[in-house]
Amino acid sequence: MVCAYYRCRMRWCPSYVLHLLRSVRLRSCTKRGRTKLPPWIKEMWSYMRLLVQSLYFNSLTDSDVVFDSIFEPVFWIVDYVTRWFGLVFVYLVVILTSSIVVIAYLVLLPLILNTYSPPWIAWHICYGHWNLVMIAFHYYKAAKTSPGWPPTEKNETPFVSVCKKCIMPKPARAHHCGICNRCILKMDHHCPWLNNCVGHFNHRYFFSFCLFMTLGCVYCSISGRNLFLDAYNALERFKHLDLEKPGVQVTGIGLLIGLLPPGQSTYQTPAPPYTFKDKMIHKSIIYMWVLTSTVGVALGALTIWHAVLISRGETSIERHINSKETKRMAKWGKVYKNPFNYGKLNNWKIFFGVEKKSHWVTRVLLPSGHTPHGDGLTWDVFPVKKDLIPV
Repeated sequence: MVCAYYRCRMRWCPSYVLHLLRSVRLRSCTKRGRTKLPPWIKEMWSYMRLLVQSLYFNSLTDSDVVFDSIFEPVFWIVDYVTRWFGLVFVYLVVILTSSIVVIAYLVLLPLILNTYSPPWIAWHICYGHWNLVMIAFHYYKAAKTSPGWPPTEKNETPFVSVCKKCIMPKPARAHHCGICNRCILKMDHHCPWLNNCVGHFNHRYFFSFCLFMTLGCVYCSISGRNLFLDAYNALERFKHLDLEKPGVQVTGIGLLIGLLPPGQSTYQTPAPPYTFKDKMIHKSIIYMWVLTSTVGVALGALTIWHAVLISRGETSIERHINSKETKRMAKWGKVYKNPFNYGKLNNWKIFFGVEKKSHWVTRVLLPSGHTPHGDGLTWDVFPVKKDLIPV
Protein backbone atom coordinates (compact mmCIF):
# COMPACT_ATOMS: atom_id res chain seq x y z
CA MET A 1 0.00 0.00 0.00
CA VAL A 2 2.88 2.34 0.79
CA CYS A 3 4.52 1.52 -2.54
CA ALA A 4 1.26 2.26 -4.35
CA TYR A 5 1.12 5.57 -2.55
CA TYR A 6 4.63 6.56 -3.65
CA ARG A 7 4.01 5.39 -7.18
CA CYS A 8 0.92 7.54 -7.31
CA ARG A 9 2.75 10.55 -5.96
CA MET A 10 5.71 10.09 -8.33
CA ARG A 11 3.58 9.56 -11.46
CA TRP A 12 4.82 11.85 -14.21
CA CYS A 13 1.94 14.25 -15.05
CA PRO A 14 1.51 17.94 -15.99
CA SER A 15 0.32 18.89 -12.49
CA TYR A 16 3.42 17.31 -10.97
CA VAL A 17 5.65 19.31 -13.30
CA LEU A 18 3.81 22.55 -12.56
CA HIS A 19 4.09 22.04 -8.80
CA LEU A 20 7.83 21.29 -9.09
CA LEU A 21 8.53 24.34 -11.28
CA ARG A 22 6.52 26.57 -9.00
CA SER A 23 8.46 25.41 -5.95
CA VAL A 24 11.81 25.97 -7.67
CA ARG A 25 10.74 29.44 -8.81
CA LEU A 26 9.58 30.44 -5.36
CA ARG A 27 12.83 29.17 -3.83
CA SER A 28 15.09 31.02 -6.29
CA CYS A 29 13.15 34.31 -6.34
CA THR A 30 12.66 34.78 -2.63
CA LYS A 31 14.39 37.73 -0.97
CA ARG A 32 14.26 36.47 2.59
CA GLY A 33 16.76 33.63 2.56
CA ARG A 34 15.65 30.09 1.96
CA THR A 35 12.02 29.11 1.64
CA LYS A 36 10.95 25.79 3.11
CA LEU A 37 10.03 23.22 0.50
CA PRO A 38 6.62 21.60 0.60
CA PRO A 39 6.50 18.40 2.65
CA TRP A 40 5.64 16.26 -0.36
CA ILE A 41 8.88 17.34 -2.14
CA LYS A 42 10.97 16.50 0.94
CA GLU A 43 9.17 13.19 1.11
CA MET A 44 9.86 12.44 -2.53
CA TRP A 45 13.54 13.48 -2.16
CA SER A 46 14.03 11.16 0.83
CA TYR A 47 12.46 8.30 -1.08
CA MET A 48 14.71 8.88 -4.09
CA ARG A 49 17.85 9.02 -1.92
CA LEU A 50 16.86 5.79 -0.20
CA LEU A 51 16.18 4.15 -3.54
CA VAL A 52 19.54 5.18 -5.05
CA GLN A 53 21.59 4.30 -1.96
CA SER A 54 19.96 0.89 -1.68
CA LEU A 55 21.19 0.01 -5.17
CA TYR A 56 24.91 0.20 -4.31
CA PHE A 57 24.98 -0.04 -0.51
CA ASN A 58 27.50 -2.52 0.92
CA SER A 59 28.27 -2.84 4.61
CA LEU A 60 31.88 -3.83 3.78
CA THR A 61 32.53 -0.65 1.82
CA ASP A 62 34.88 1.75 3.62
CA SER A 63 37.25 4.60 2.79
CA ASP A 64 39.96 2.18 1.60
CA VAL A 65 37.62 0.64 -0.97
CA VAL A 66 36.58 4.08 -2.22
CA PHE A 67 40.23 5.15 -2.44
CA ASP A 68 41.19 2.02 -4.38
CA SER A 69 38.29 2.52 -6.77
CA ILE A 70 39.20 6.14 -7.46
CA PHE A 71 42.88 5.41 -8.08
CA GLU A 72 42.37 2.12 -9.91
CA PRO A 73 43.26 3.68 -13.32
CA VAL A 74 46.49 5.09 -11.85
CA PHE A 75 47.41 1.73 -10.33
CA TRP A 76 46.66 0.00 -13.64
CA ILE A 77 48.99 2.35 -15.54
CA VAL A 78 51.79 1.86 -12.98
CA ASP A 79 51.39 -1.93 -13.09
CA TYR A 80 51.37 -1.92 -16.89
CA VAL A 81 54.51 0.23 -17.13
CA THR A 82 56.31 -1.81 -14.46
CA ARG A 83 55.44 -5.06 -16.23
CA TRP A 84 56.90 -3.93 -19.55
CA PHE A 85 59.92 -2.07 -18.14
CA GLY A 86 60.97 -4.89 -15.81
CA LEU A 87 63.75 -6.09 -18.12
CA VAL A 88 65.02 -2.52 -18.47
CA PHE A 89 65.49 -2.30 -14.69
CA VAL A 90 67.27 -5.67 -14.63
CA TYR A 91 69.68 -4.62 -17.38
CA LEU A 92 70.25 -1.34 -15.55
CA VAL A 93 71.27 -3.17 -12.36
CA VAL A 94 73.65 -5.42 -14.32
CA ILE A 95 75.23 -2.49 -16.20
CA LEU A 96 75.71 -0.30 -13.12
CA THR A 97 77.14 -3.17 -11.08
CA SER A 98 79.48 -4.19 -13.90
CA SER A 99 80.73 -0.62 -14.28
CA ILE A 100 81.66 -0.46 -10.60
CA VAL A 101 83.46 -3.82 -10.85
CA VAL A 102 85.47 -2.64 -13.88
CA ILE A 103 86.50 0.61 -12.17
CA ALA A 104 87.43 -1.30 -9.02
CA TYR A 105 89.69 -3.65 -11.00
CA LEU A 106 91.32 -0.91 -13.07
CA VAL A 107 91.74 1.79 -10.42
CA LEU A 108 91.03 0.60 -6.88
CA LEU A 109 92.91 -2.70 -7.05
CA PRO A 110 96.21 -1.17 -8.34
CA LEU A 111 96.11 1.35 -5.49
CA ILE A 112 95.63 -1.45 -2.96
CA LEU A 113 98.50 -3.46 -4.45
CA ASN A 114 100.85 -0.44 -4.40
CA THR A 115 100.05 0.96 -0.95
CA TYR A 116 98.93 -1.83 1.42
CA SER A 117 100.91 -4.54 3.18
CA PRO A 118 100.60 -8.18 2.03
CA PRO A 119 98.11 -9.17 4.79
CA TRP A 120 95.84 -6.23 3.91
CA ILE A 121 96.17 -7.02 0.21
CA ALA A 122 95.08 -10.62 0.85
CA TRP A 123 92.13 -9.43 2.94
CA HIS A 124 90.94 -6.96 0.30
CA ILE A 125 91.22 -9.51 -2.51
CA CYS A 126 89.42 -12.25 -0.56
CA TYR A 127 86.66 -10.03 0.82
CA GLY A 128 86.06 -8.19 -2.45
CA HIS A 129 85.70 -11.35 -4.52
CA TRP A 130 83.58 -13.10 -1.87
CA ASN A 131 81.24 -10.11 -1.73
CA LEU A 132 81.02 -9.98 -5.52
CA VAL A 133 80.15 -13.70 -5.73
CA MET A 134 77.43 -13.33 -3.07
CA ILE A 135 75.90 -10.34 -4.88
CA ALA A 136 75.86 -12.05 -8.28
CA PHE A 137 74.54 -15.37 -6.92
CA HIS A 138 71.68 -13.94 -4.87
CA TYR A 139 70.60 -11.47 -7.55
CA TYR A 140 70.42 -14.22 -10.15
CA LYS A 141 68.49 -16.53 -7.81
CA ALA A 142 66.10 -13.78 -6.69
CA ALA A 143 65.30 -12.83 -10.29
CA LYS A 144 64.99 -16.38 -11.69
CA THR A 145 63.41 -18.26 -8.77
CA SER A 146 59.62 -18.44 -8.79
CA PRO A 147 58.14 -16.87 -5.64
CA GLY A 148 55.51 -19.63 -5.53
CA TRP A 149 51.77 -19.53 -6.13
CA PRO A 150 48.76 -21.53 -4.95
CA PRO A 151 47.94 -24.71 -6.89
CA THR A 152 45.24 -24.36 -9.52
CA GLU A 153 44.05 -27.97 -9.39
CA LYS A 154 41.67 -29.20 -6.71
CA ASN A 155 43.40 -30.47 -3.56
CA GLU A 156 42.92 -30.71 0.18
CA THR A 157 45.11 -27.71 1.02
CA PRO A 158 43.29 -25.46 3.52
CA PHE A 159 42.65 -21.90 2.43
CA VAL A 160 41.46 -18.87 4.34
CA SER A 161 39.72 -16.86 1.61
CA VAL A 162 39.00 -16.58 -2.10
CA CYS A 163 40.95 -14.11 -4.24
CA LYS A 164 38.63 -11.48 -5.72
CA LYS A 165 40.85 -11.15 -8.81
CA CYS A 166 41.71 -14.80 -9.53
CA ILE A 167 38.46 -16.23 -8.11
CA MET A 168 40.64 -19.01 -6.70
CA PRO A 169 41.26 -20.32 -3.16
CA LYS A 170 43.91 -18.29 -1.38
CA PRO A 171 46.04 -19.79 1.43
CA ALA A 172 47.18 -17.88 4.48
CA ARG A 173 49.74 -15.09 3.83
CA ALA A 174 49.10 -15.23 0.05
CA HIS A 175 48.18 -12.05 -1.83
CA HIS A 176 47.36 -11.10 -5.40
CA CYS A 177 49.98 -9.26 -7.47
CA GLY A 178 48.50 -6.93 -10.06
CA ILE A 179 51.71 -6.93 -12.11
CA CYS A 180 52.20 -10.71 -12.23
CA ASN A 181 48.39 -11.08 -12.38
CA ARG A 182 48.31 -14.03 -10.00
CA CYS A 183 48.40 -14.83 -6.29
CA ILE A 184 51.83 -15.15 -4.65
CA LEU A 185 52.63 -17.30 -1.61
CA LYS A 186 53.75 -15.18 1.37
CA MET A 187 53.97 -12.17 -0.90
CA ASP A 188 56.17 -9.31 0.30
CA HIS A 189 56.09 -6.99 -2.73
CA HIS A 190 56.76 -6.87 -6.46
CA CYS A 191 60.34 -5.73 -7.08
CA PRO A 192 60.86 -3.99 -10.46
CA TRP A 193 64.65 -4.30 -10.07
CA LEU A 194 64.22 -8.09 -10.14
CA ASN A 195 61.32 -8.11 -12.60
CA ASN A 196 59.83 -10.63 -10.21
CA CYS A 197 57.65 -10.88 -7.14
CA VAL A 198 59.28 -11.41 -3.76
CA GLY A 199 57.50 -14.34 -2.16
CA HIS A 200 58.00 -17.49 -0.16
CA PHE A 201 60.64 -19.20 -2.32
CA ASN A 202 62.85 -16.19 -3.18
CA HIS A 203 62.42 -13.89 -0.18
CA ARG A 204 65.74 -15.06 1.27
CA TYR A 205 67.56 -14.40 -2.01
CA PHE A 206 66.12 -10.88 -2.20
CA PHE A 207 67.15 -9.96 1.34
CA SER A 208 70.62 -11.49 0.95
CA PHE A 209 71.14 -9.55 -2.27
CA CYS A 210 70.17 -6.30 -0.54
CA LEU A 211 72.46 -7.09 2.40
CA PHE A 212 75.55 -8.01 0.38
CA MET A 213 75.02 -5.22 -2.14
CA THR A 214 74.92 -2.76 0.77
CA LEU A 215 78.12 -4.23 2.20
CA GLY A 216 79.78 -4.04 -1.21
CA CYS A 217 78.78 -0.39 -1.68
CA VAL A 218 80.06 0.51 1.79
CA TYR A 219 83.32 -1.34 1.06
CA CYS A 220 83.89 0.52 -2.23
CA SER A 221 82.91 3.84 -0.68
CA ILE A 222 85.34 3.50 2.24
CA SER A 223 88.18 2.01 0.20
CA GLY A 224 87.86 4.62 -2.53
CA ARG A 225 87.46 7.66 -0.29
CA ASN A 226 91.05 8.88 -0.65
CA LEU A 227 90.95 8.23 -4.38
CA PHE A 228 87.75 10.26 -4.61
CA LEU A 229 89.27 13.23 -2.74
CA ASP A 230 92.42 13.16 -4.89
CA ALA A 231 90.42 12.88 -8.11
CA TYR A 232 88.04 15.68 -7.13
CA ASN A 233 90.89 17.99 -6.08
CA ALA A 234 92.77 17.18 -9.28
CA LEU A 235 89.78 18.11 -11.44
CA GLU A 236 89.30 21.36 -9.55
CA ARG A 237 93.03 22.20 -9.68
CA PHE A 238 93.38 21.57 -13.40
CA LYS A 239 90.18 23.49 -14.00
CA HIS A 240 91.24 26.68 -12.19
CA LEU A 241 95.04 26.68 -12.27
CA ASP A 242 97.35 27.39 -15.19
CA LEU A 243 99.32 24.26 -15.99
CA GLU A 244 102.14 26.27 -17.57
CA LYS A 245 103.21 27.70 -14.21
CA PRO A 246 106.30 26.01 -12.72
CA GLY A 247 106.05 24.11 -9.50
CA VAL A 248 102.63 22.49 -9.92
CA GLN A 249 102.59 19.51 -7.57
CA VAL A 250 101.33 16.13 -8.77
CA THR A 251 99.26 14.16 -6.22
CA GLY A 252 99.36 10.48 -5.40
CA ILE A 253 96.56 9.73 -7.83
CA GLY A 254 98.72 11.28 -10.55
CA LEU A 255 101.52 8.88 -9.71
CA LEU A 256 99.05 5.99 -9.78
CA ILE A 257 97.67 6.72 -13.26
CA GLY A 258 101.08 7.45 -14.77
CA LEU A 259 100.79 11.23 -14.89
CA LEU A 260 104.42 11.60 -13.77
CA PRO A 261 107.20 9.80 -15.70
CA PRO A 262 109.35 7.49 -13.57
CA GLY A 263 112.53 8.90 -12.05
CA GLN A 264 111.40 12.54 -12.03
CA SER A 265 110.56 14.85 -9.14
CA THR A 266 107.00 15.65 -8.13
CA TYR A 267 107.70 19.28 -9.16
CA GLN A 268 108.00 19.73 -12.90
CA THR A 269 108.74 22.71 -15.12
CA PRO A 270 106.66 22.80 -17.19
CA ALA A 271 103.86 20.77 -15.56
CA PRO A 272 103.05 17.40 -17.11
CA PRO A 273 100.11 17.45 -19.55
CA TYR A 274 96.61 16.60 -18.34
CA THR A 275 95.37 14.18 -20.98
CA PHE A 276 91.89 12.96 -21.82
CA LYS A 277 92.75 9.58 -20.28
CA ASP A 278 93.63 11.21 -16.97
CA LYS A 279 90.39 13.17 -16.97
CA MET A 280 88.32 10.04 -17.63
CA ILE A 281 90.06 8.14 -14.83
CA HIS A 282 89.37 10.97 -12.40
CA LYS A 283 85.72 11.14 -13.44
CA SER A 284 85.37 7.35 -13.19
CA ILE A 285 86.63 7.43 -9.61
CA ILE A 286 84.16 10.18 -8.71
CA TYR A 287 81.36 8.25 -10.44
CA MET A 288 82.20 5.08 -8.50
CA TRP A 289 82.30 6.82 -5.12
CA VAL A 290 79.10 8.83 -5.63
CA LEU A 291 77.14 5.84 -6.95
CA THR A 292 78.27 3.39 -4.26
CA SER A 293 77.72 5.93 -1.47
CA THR A 294 74.23 6.81 -2.69
CA VAL A 295 73.15 3.22 -3.26
CA GLY A 296 74.73 2.17 0.03
CA VAL A 297 72.64 4.68 2.00
CA ALA A 298 69.36 4.03 0.14
CA LEU A 299 69.68 0.24 -0.04
CA GLY A 300 71.02 0.12 3.51
CA ALA A 301 67.87 1.81 4.80
CA LEU A 302 65.72 -0.67 2.84
CA THR A 303 67.74 -3.60 4.20
CA ILE A 304 67.34 -2.41 7.79
CA TRP A 305 63.60 -2.02 7.26
CA HIS A 306 63.26 -5.58 5.92
CA ALA A 307 65.42 -6.87 8.78
CA VAL A 308 62.96 -5.31 11.24
CA LEU A 309 60.04 -6.96 9.44
CA ILE A 310 61.78 -10.35 9.46
CA SER A 311 62.45 -10.00 13.19
CA ARG A 312 58.72 -9.44 13.69
CA GLY A 313 57.76 -12.40 11.50
CA GLU A 314 55.82 -10.36 8.96
CA THR A 315 56.07 -9.17 5.36
CA SER A 316 55.64 -5.67 3.97
CA ILE A 317 51.96 -6.35 3.21
CA GLU A 318 51.34 -8.01 6.56
CA ARG A 319 52.83 -5.01 8.31
CA HIS A 320 49.92 -2.85 7.10
CA ILE A 321 47.38 -5.58 7.88
CA ASN A 322 48.75 -6.11 11.40
CA SER A 323 48.83 -2.36 12.01
CA LYS A 324 45.14 -2.06 11.13
CA GLU A 325 44.28 -5.09 13.25
CA THR A 326 46.20 -3.64 16.20
CA LYS A 327 44.23 -0.39 16.00
CA ARG A 328 40.94 -2.24 15.57
CA MET A 329 41.56 -4.47 18.58
CA ALA A 330 42.77 -1.52 20.67
CA LYS A 331 39.30 0.03 20.37
CA TRP A 332 37.94 -3.05 22.13
CA GLY A 333 40.61 -2.95 24.81
CA LYS A 334 42.47 -5.93 23.35
CA VAL A 335 46.05 -6.55 22.19
CA TYR A 336 46.56 -8.08 18.75
CA LYS A 337 49.33 -10.67 18.42
CA ASN A 338 50.83 -11.70 15.10
CA PRO A 339 50.21 -15.48 14.82
CA PHE A 340 53.31 -15.93 12.63
CA ASN A 341 55.77 -14.32 15.05
CA TYR A 342 57.84 -17.10 16.63
CA GLY A 343 60.39 -14.87 18.38
CA LYS A 344 63.26 -12.89 16.85
CA LEU A 345 65.86 -15.67 16.76
CA ASN A 346 63.40 -18.31 15.56
CA ASN A 347 62.10 -15.94 12.88
CA TRP A 348 65.62 -15.55 11.50
CA LYS A 349 66.25 -19.31 11.66
CA ILE A 350 63.06 -20.02 9.72
CA PHE A 351 63.81 -17.27 7.22
CA PHE A 352 67.35 -18.48 6.43
CA GLY A 353 66.52 -22.18 6.80
CA VAL A 354 69.00 -22.66 9.65
CA GLU A 355 68.55 -26.04 11.33
CA LYS A 356 71.97 -26.37 12.99
CA LYS A 357 74.89 -24.09 13.87
CA SER A 358 76.94 -24.92 10.78
CA HIS A 359 74.12 -23.63 8.57
CA TRP A 360 74.92 -20.05 9.62
CA VAL A 361 78.08 -20.47 7.55
CA THR A 362 77.02 -22.83 4.80
CA ARG A 363 73.56 -21.33 4.21
CA VAL A 364 74.03 -17.66 5.17
CA LEU A 365 77.67 -16.70 4.56
CA LEU A 366 78.13 -18.94 1.51
CA PRO A 367 76.01 -19.34 -1.64
CA SER A 368 73.27 -21.88 -1.00
CA GLY A 369 70.26 -22.90 -3.08
CA HIS A 370 68.36 -24.76 -0.34
CA THR A 371 64.57 -24.45 -0.25
CA PRO A 372 62.92 -22.40 2.52
CA HIS A 373 61.13 -23.80 5.53
CA GLY A 374 57.67 -25.15 4.67
CA ASP A 375 55.70 -25.17 1.44
CA GLY A 376 54.14 -21.71 1.77
CA LEU A 377 50.61 -23.17 1.82
CA THR A 378 50.25 -24.04 5.50
CA TRP A 379 51.83 -22.31 8.48
CA ASP A 380 52.30 -23.27 12.09
CA VAL A 381 50.45 -20.83 14.31
CA PHE A 382 52.37 -19.59 17.33
CA PRO A 383 50.91 -21.33 20.40
CA VAL A 384 49.08 -18.73 22.46
CA LYS A 385 46.75 -19.58 25.32
CA LYS A 386 44.49 -16.62 24.54
CA ASP A 387 44.07 -15.15 21.10
CA LEU A 388 43.14 -11.74 22.47
CA ILE A 389 44.97 -10.71 25.63
CA PRO A 390 43.14 -8.07 27.70
CA VAL A 391 45.01 -4.82 28.25
